[in-house]
Amino acid sequence: MTTKTKLLFLCTGNSCRSQMAEGWTRHFHGDSLEVYSAGIEAHGLNPNAVAVMSEAGVDISGQSSKLVSLFSDVPLDVVITVCGHADENCPIFRTEAKVIHVGFDDPPKLAREAASPAEAMGHYRRVRDEIRDFVRDRLRSSMG
Repeated sequence: MTTKTKLLFLCTGNSCRSQMAEGWTRHFHGDSLEVYSAGIEAHGLNPNAVAVMSEAGVDISGQSSKLVSLFSDVPLDVVITVCGHADENCPIFRTEAKVIHVGFDDPPKLAREAASPAEAMGHYRRVRDEIRDFVRDRLRSSMG
C-alpha cells in the first residue's frame, strides 16, 4: 500500500484561495494526495468561494477555516503558500516539508473594489480558474 503525499495549502485567512486549492486538489488528485488547507489566521469559509466552486462542480461547503497550528503534528510533505502574506510568514514545520510559493490574487480584496456584484464575482471566477489550472496542470511538477 502506497502512502499518500500530505499537502497543505496555506493562506492568510484560509477563507478563499487555499480552500479552492484544497477543493480542486481533492477533485483532481484525491486518490494520491492527502490535502489540507489552513491559514495564519482563520477567517471562516468565504460564501462566494463556495458559490463559484459549486458552479464548477466542486463542493467545498463542508470544508472549514483552520489555523495552521492544527497541523503542527501532521507529517506534511509539501506546503504551498498561495498568498504573499502567508509566504512571508510561513511557520517552520517540524517535518522536512518542501515549501513552495504559488501566489494568486485575493478575490475578496478585488471584489471590494469592483463596480458591481457581477464584476466582483468575476474576480472569484478568474482566480478559481487560475487555481484549477495550476492544480490540474502544474501541481505535480511543482512538487518535484
